[in-house]
Amino acid sequence: MDVLDIARWQFGITTVYHFLMVPLTLGLGLMVAIMQTRWVRTGDEKFLRMTKFWGKIYLINFIVGVATGLVQEFQFGMAWSEYSRFVGDVFGAPLAMEGLLAFFVESTFLGIWIFGWGRLRKGLHLTALWCAVIGSWISAFFIIVANSWMQHPVGVEMGADGRPVMTDIWAVLTNSTALAAYTHTILGALVVAGMFLIGIAWYHLWRRRHDGIDTVSETGHVVVGESDAAPGRDRTDHGVWIWSLRLGAVVAILGFMGTVVSGDIQGKLMYEQQPMKMAAAEAACHTGSSFSVLSLGDPGSTDCSDVVTLIEIPGVLGFLGTGEWGADMPGIRDLEPQYVDQYGKTIPDDALYGAHAGAEVNYVPVMWVTYWGFRLMIGLGGIVAFGAVVALWLTRKGTVPRSPWIMRLALLGIVAPFAANIAGWIFTEIGRQPFVVAPNPDPSGIDGVFMFTAAAVSPGVTAGEMLFSVITLTLVYGVMLVIEMYLMVKYIRGGVAAAMPELTASAHSGGSGDDPDGDDKRDDVLAFAY
Repeated sequence: MDVLDIARWQFGITTVYHFLMVPLTLGLGLMVAIMQTRWVRTGDEKFLRMTKFWGKIYLINFIVGVATGLVQEFQFGMAWSEYSRFVGDVFGAPLAMEGLLAFFVESTFLGIWIFGWGRLRKGLHLTALWCAVIGSWISAFFIIVANSWMQHPVGVEMGADGRPVMTDIWAVLTNSTALAAYTHTILGALVVAGMFLIGIAWYHLWRRRHDGIDTVSETGHVVVGESDAAPGRDRTDHGVWIWSLRLGAVVAILGFMGTVVSGDIQGKLMYEQQPMKMAAAEAACHTGSSFSVLSLGDPGSTDCSDVVTLIEIPGVLGFLGTGEWGADMPGIRDLEPQYVDQYGKTIPDDALYGAHAGAEVNYVPVMWVTYWGFRLMIGLGGIVAFGAVVALWLTRKGTVPRSPWIMRLALLGIVAPFAANIAGWIFTEIGRQPFVVAPNPDPSGIDGVFMFTAAAVSPGVTAGEMLFSVITLTLVYGVMLVIEMYLMVKYIRGGVAAAMPELTASAHSGGSGDDPDGDDKRDDVLAFAY
């Protein structure tokens, strides 16, 4: 196998896996901070329980996310050393800021929050969580700044050694691509967290009905009950889940509406900065303004030879690309000769490119991936928003239907925004090919700064070594996935009592639960963490 192909698979596997954790951490962190803020302001115990339950899930996801994220940065040196050498002067700044500033703030204050339960004043403890959440959001910003520079290089000039040298850090930090992508990513993360809350909260409300704790009146409104069989399944417990569900639904709907707006902005930027990517995403073989609703062709196709458009809407593509209805957008057949004129017909005959030196360049990314990735992202996002609206409607009387199938559908709905986020990232990265650093036809960019992916891979690594690392990382990630799923399922099924040992202790002692802070656990600094 080709070293480059294996390196691409390695990057894809590790990045997609890591990105399963990122949006949930970004979105759920904000949710937990809002819950704790409500508890501090109102003293209502249901918000305390919400904070502790969702906070524990947040911590499990955060820890696995950190472990998988570390590989991403090591991978630049292991598999992509030529790429690291090329972009090092630019990447160094945002990645250093991410590690030394944002991640430091995030992890430090998260530690203070974990160990601060019952030890810090409520306001100070809450501040620690907000600092951790803000730190994670800033961390995401610097990562996206680095990635967006690969999509749209700005703030640099070419050095004498053929490498870009950063001349304007502010231009890099305010890259239009980065600002649009960051907004889109954060809003997508909120949709993920919203659907996560809906699915889990629905499951617990359904269990309360299934176990006969909650019933409904003749008018269909919930009659909240209590169970003496298990600690924590009282009236407050019902409030925990119904509030969680409805909060998740509102956030998911607002997040989706925001992704529509930010996605439209991104689409217009892509048509300016990477016209081939958007043309491939639309299977737009010829210049025109029609939007493809359904096109078919060879799944492995990287050209337009067998693409057939079955359904299209006239004028829509022009609006998506420029904001002007009916405006003509350049198609693949017109863009290809422009790319050949500007960047060459073949990969340079240089030892840096190894076996790919002198090979003909195909500037059209794999269309079936970009085309269906783009539609999967949008389609699943729409399904999520519809599901959130339905959830709000069905729970308007205070509980969920008894149907187990609807409950299973709600749990399955958790997967949809994750899949939409991953589809969006795959579309973004595959659509940039054959470049690892995309060139700038846009006048606002820096002309001549680009790098073919074929030149980015580490020259001293053999196919066997690369394959060994792929298999090893995949196995390690598989084990981590099993561990995370086990912990998630364990605590989710356990409900609030699994995250609050004080509830169990209170029930066994016959106490009244007057110690909601868990102050009786002061000597056990990890009481909240495990």
